[in-house]
This record gives sequence, C-alpha cells and structure tokens, in this order.
Amino acid sequence: MTEVLVEVKGRAGLLTLNRPRSINTLTLDMIRTITAALLEWQADDRIEFVAIRGMGKEGPFGHFCAGGDIRFFHEAALAGDPRMEDFFTEEYELNHLVNGFPKPYAVFMDGVIMGGGMGIAGHARSHATMRIATERTKMAMPETAIGLFPDVGGGYFLSRCPGHIGEYLALTGHSINAADAVYAGFADAVVPSSGLAPLWESISGHGAIAGDKAPAQQSALAQHEDEIERFFSLSSVIEIIKALEADASAFAMESAATLRKRSPLMLHVVHEQLRRARTMTLADDLRMERGMVRRCFHLRPRNESETVEGIRALAIDKDHSPRWNPARIEDVTPQMVQAFFEPPWPAYAHPLRDLL
Repeated sequence: MTEVLVEVKGRAGLLTLNRPRSINTLTLDMIRTITAALLEWQADDRIEFVAIRGMGKEGPFGHFCAGGDIRFFHEAALAGDPRMEDFFTEEYELNHLVNGFPKPYAVFMDGVIMGGGMGIAGHARSHATMRIATERTKMAMPETAIGLFPDVGGGYFLSRCPGHIGEYLALTGHSINAADAVYAGFADAVVPSSGLAPLWESISGHGAIAGDKAPAQQSALAQHEDEIERFFSLSSVIEIIKALEADASAFAMESAATLRKRSPLMLHVVHEQLRRARTMTLADDLRMERGMVRRCFHLRPRNESETVEGIRALAIDKDHSPRWNPARIEDVTPQMVQAFFEPPWPAYAHPLRDLL
C-alpha cells in the first residue's frame, strides 16, 4: 500500500496520508515522501495551493494522523536501528518546512490529530496556513504518557498558547475538541465533517477555504481558563501538583490524578522545555528538541529508557502499568532534568544546524 498519495489537480498539490489501520501514524518513508513533494511544489510556479488530509478506514477523512509510529521507536531503540535518528532529524526538518511554506497550505484536521500529526499541520500559524477542524476533531499532545515530551516543535507552539494553556496540555496530555483548538490557536476554521469532501474537491478550482470560527461546540479550555491559569502558571511541577492536590474542585482532582499517572521525570522535563521555548525561534526550539529526543533514547540504554518503558506499557505489552524511574514526582532531581538539555553534539555538528 502506498503510504502517502501524492496528486496534482489543477493548480493544487494534494497529499493524503494512507495508513488508515494505524491512524496514519508517520513512518520515515512517509516523512520523506511528504518532504519531497513539498520541496518540489514550493519551486513549481504551476502549484499555487497545497492541501493535506488523512485516509480513514471507510474512505478519505475520519482521522488525520495519530503521530509517529511508536512501535517502530520501540523496536529501533532495542535494536540500535540508526533509522530512528534519521526519523527525528527528517521529521523536524519537515516541521520547519511546513511552517515556513510560502504557498497556501490547508490541513484537514478531522478526527484524531496527535503528536507528529500536529507537526505537519502548520502549528506555527504561518500566514499561508489554513488549519481546518471538524466536530470530530480530537487533538492532543499526549507524550508524557509514554515517557516522552511534546516534540515536533511542541515547545514552541504550546508555549505560545493563551496564558498557561500550553503547560496544561503538555503536562496532562489532555485531549481537546475543535472549539478548544480554535481557542488555543491550533485551528483557524471549523467546518462540518460532511462538508470536507466537496471542500477538498473545490480546492484546485479557487484555492481558497472558508470556515466558521465560532463553532457550535463549547470550549472547555475557555470554561476552565481561570483554573488552568491558577495552577499551571506555577513555577514548578512540584508546586503545581501540591496546589492541585490541596484543592477539592473536580478540575483539580482530575488534573492531579492525571499527572500522577504520567512519567514524573518527563513532567519536569516538559515544564522546563516550555519555559525555555517561550523565548526561542522555531528553529532553535527544534534544535533543542532534537537533542532532547536523543537523550530520551540514549541517556539510559534500551529498556532502561523512560520512553522505551512508556511505549512498552502502552503499545507493546499493553499492561498500562509503566515502571517509571523515578516513581514519584517528588523524587525527580534538577540534575536528572538538566541532563536532557545538555547538547549531544557541538553546534557545528548538530543535525539541524542549517535551519534558520
């Protein structure tokens, strides 16, 4: 099966992620195919507009992309497969390409869009990007549940959400709907899922997309804005969890319970990631994250990696009982966190040194 369908229709370049049984999780070959198409279309004056969607089990749309293929990460980490290094380097280069793409770029964010799916969705809000959500949109950056951090530029775009919504979404991995996505700055328009097919078909004709910026769904993020700010603006994960557990509200209890299930180490790492990324360019953030992801898989070898353990518990053995190390939020030391931000390479040898 062709994992990415590449078409030119009239003046439009069209991409369809085509791994419906895996919710279109990204492989290295998919990243290379998308990158090659965008580079070609960027230089082709005949292409004026680009659009990307996912294939569902019952046909186009349904789901966009559930992120990177974590089963591959697990296998590659245990086997020492060098393709994993290529995957993250080329994925982050693609994220940078998408966010600086000079032509109109429409993303049909129907259904699930998580992790790496966010990375190819134009998350930096380029003037040329139109990100379309639907009533079926289910968006999240759930990496702390697998001992990872929100990468693909997550530090950049989460830290630029209103207030401290980014910290809330990054730490908890909470899933949001279309209204939330507009509120947080991750979507530009909302259209009914029933309208996606004719909209896709019309793209090559007029090269413009319109949508409703006031969706019928209510934004839970907006409703909980004051609570999110009160707790997730605090200066450390320790302060956040203490404040949550001292509060009897449903929001606080639910958030605290969620954080207690996440990787304690990566909660601290993610909090520091967003703090640093808030003043970075996208290119600098991607360089930082490229070093961080290498640390995730190599700071502790193979099965000792927090990320390998998290993937094992979720997707391999499926026991949903990760053995986090350290086991408690309170046991993480500053030295453990700092190790993830030590550059693995000198600046001149960094895999993403040429990003501007």
